Amino acid sequence: MPKPKTKKKTVKKRKAPVKRKPVAKKCAKVIPLVPVSAPAGPTIRIPHNFEPRPYQVPLLRAIDQGTKRAIAVWHRRSGKDKTCVNLMAKKAFERVGSYFYYYPTAAHGRKAIWDGMDFHGFKFMHHFPREIIKKINNQEMKIELINGSIFQIMGTDRAEVVGMNPIGCIFSEYSLQNPASWNYIRPILLENKGFAVFIYTPRGMNHGYQLYQHNVNNPKWFTETLTIDDTSAITHQDVKEEREAGMSDELAQQEFYCSWEYGLEGAYYLKQIGQATREGRITEIPMIDAPVHTAWDLGVRDATAIWFWQNDGPLWRNVIDYYENSGEGLSHYVSILKTKGYEYGDHFAPHDAERREAFSGESLADRAKGELGLNFEVLPREPSIDPGIEAVRAIFPQCRFHAERCQEGLNSLRNYQKEWNEKHQTFNLKPLHNWASNGADAFRYFARATRGFQESEIEVDKSQWREPHYRHQEHGQGWML
Repeated sequence: MPKPKTKKKTVKKRKAPVKRKPVAKKCAKVIPLVPVSAPAGPTIRIPHNFEPRPYQVPLLRAIDQGTKRAIAVWHRRSGKDKTCVNLMAKKAFERVGSYFYYYPTAAHGRKAIWDGMDFHGFKFMHHFPREIIKKINNQEMKIELINGSIFQIMGTDRAEVVGMNPIGCIFSEYSLQNPASWNYIRPILLENKGFAVFIYTPRGMNHGYQLYQHNVNNPKWFTETLTIDDTSAITHQDVKEEREAGMSDELAQQEFYCSWEYGLEGAYYLKQIGQATREGRITEIPMIDAPVHTAWDLGVRDATAIWFWQNDGPLWRNVIDYYENSGEGLSHYVSILKTKGYEYGDHFAPHDAERREAFSGESLADRAKGELGLNFEVLPREPSIDPGIEAVRAIFPQCRFHAERCQEGLNSLRNYQKEWNEKHQTFNLKPLHNWASNGADAFRYFARATRGFQESEIEVDKSQWREPHYRHQEHGQGWML
C-alpha cells in the first residue's frame, strides 16, 4: 500500500518589530504676552476668561512695562483680587519662578480667592486653566504649572514668609497685614528684580497710609487711588441703600470713597491716636535729663516688644522709642538696650516673667538678673485685660510720641482690635490675637507701670503743651497745631 502523503508544516517567520517614534501628547498651547512653545493642541489664552475693566488697565500696563512696585488703593468691590490673580497667572508664564499671594492670614486667603468666586460664580483659581497646571496642593494652597512656575497663597502672620525666594508678590488687604513682612521680602525682590503689588482699601492712617504717602511721588512706584466716582463699578444709589440699611457715613466714606480718616473698625485706641495726632503729640521729641524706663512684652512663641519712655515731671510721658523682634534670646534684647545708649531706670515685665521653667527651676526674671544684669520689675497678674485697656486710654492724653522711632509701635496700637465673630456678625469682647498684639500688650504694661490701677485721674492742662521747653521749631510749629 502506498504511504499517505503528509502535509508539510509551514512555519511563518516572525516579522521584526517595527520601531515606532513616540507620539507626543497633545497639550494646550499657552499664549501669554510672551508666547510659550508647546505641541499642537487647543489654544489657551493667558489671561484666561478675563477682560480687564478700563480702570484696571493702568495697573496691569505698569507692571507689564517694567514697574517693580505698585500700590492700588481701590474701593471695595472694585475687582482688586480678580485683577491681580490674572496678573500673577500671566507673569508666571513670562518668567519661571515662585509667585506668592499674601493675605493677613492663610485662612483669609483660602476664603477670599482659593475657594472664592466672583459674582458670576466663576472661581478665581479657574483663571489658571487645567491645561497649564501640573500639580495642585490644596492644603498648602499651591499650584505648580507645566513650565515650572509656582503660585501659592500665604499668610503674613506666619514666620514661613521668611526664607522664601519669590520673584512676584501681591499683598492683598495690606492695610490689615503685618508691615514687617514687607521688610523681610523686599531685599529678596531687589536681588531677583521681582515685583510687588499692594492692593487694599484704607484702614485709617496706619502703615498702609504711610506706605502710600511715602511713595505717592516716587517715579519708580505706580500709585493710584480709585473711588466709585472713578470706576462707576458701584453707583451712588448702591451706597445710599447701604447707608439706609445701617452702614455709618464714616464707614461708607472709607469703603467706597477711600477715606483715610475712619480707621480700623473695632480698633481699641482709634480715638486716642486720632486725638494725639490732631494735638501734635506725635512728632519729634527732644531727650530730657531723666532716666529711660522700659516696658516689655516677653515673647516665647511670639515676638518680644519693648517701649521706651521718660517721665517728664508728674504729668507728661515722653515715649521716645520702640523695638520689636522675634526668634531671638533675651541676650539679644539686652544688647539692643546697650546699643541705644540710654541711661536706664526701671524695666517692667508681665507676671509670666516669674514663671519657673520645669527643667532649670529658674524664671526668666532670674536669668535676666543673674546672667545679663537686667533687673525686671514684675507686674502682678491681670485679673482681666479690660482694666489694662482702660489704663491705656487714661494715660494716652499724657503721652507724647517720637514719630519716627515709635512708628512701628504706633502701627501696632492702630491695628489692635476686637475679635470678629463671623457667626453672629459682631465683635467679641476680647482682642484679636495677631501681629499687633505684641506692641499693644507691651504698651498696656507701660500704662499699668506708669499709672497703676489705684491712681486717681489727672486732669490734663492743655496749656502746658505750649511750654517753650517742648516746642518743636523745625517746621515752625509747637506741640499744638
